Amino acid sequence: MLTLYSTRSSGNSYKVRLLLAKLGLRFRLVEVDIFAGENRTPEFLLRNPEGRVPLLELTTGQVLAESNAILFYLADGTPFLPADPVQRAETLRWMFFEQNNHEPGIAQARFWLRQVRGGRDLRTHDVDRWMEEGYGALRVMERHLANRAFFVADVLTIADIALYAHTDIAHEGDFDLAGLPAVRQWLQRVASHPGHVDMGWEPVEVQTGVFASDTSAFVASGSRWRDASH
Repeated sequence: MLTLYSTRSSGNSYKVRLLLAKLGLRFRLVEVDIFAGENRTPEFLLRNPEGRVPLLELTTGQVLAESNAILFYLADGTPFLPADPVQRAETLRWMFFEQNNHEPGIAQARFWLRQVRGGRDLRTHDVDRWMEEGYGALRVMERHLANRAFFVADVLTIADIALYAHTDIAHEGDFDLAGLPAVRQWLQRVASHPGHVDMGWEPVEVQTGVFASDTSAFVASGSRWRDASH
């Protein structure tokens, strides 16, 4: 059985849970508490030296890191990844956009402003940059979606799943989507697609505390504390 090491509140982890649910694949979910430093224990770092979630362990014992790489692996040979070479490349294009242009502003704003206690005060100097980058990415999405239902080939692909995860909760990072009607309609289409589950969904088999340790959690200051999801 597949095993997914994941954090419930992580948008990047949610992407993978969402695709697994849509594909109807059985998997064991291991909840990793990044706020307690469980992603930095020796046991977890043996699996992923970067100390990030999500992490997918295959039935062969091999592990895959990076949320979009996991999506690509799981979607291969399914309708969520087009077989046409150009459409396949276009899917990757939007997944690269998500990690390079979308996630750095929107996900970081949510992480520091909503999830880290005192994060707004700690990172006050970054808020304007997050807003500029995040709204810039959202405007690109708005223009692209103005005359199409989904990002690639007018069918839902892993490009949509990659972009949906953080866009759906962008308001938690103080982003207002009121002026982005095409993006809001797209969010509704993705949410109404068969097999959709929300961020709180879990499979039947869930394990917690697997990587718990007696070491203290990270201090939310400096470069040591970051959103440990990718």
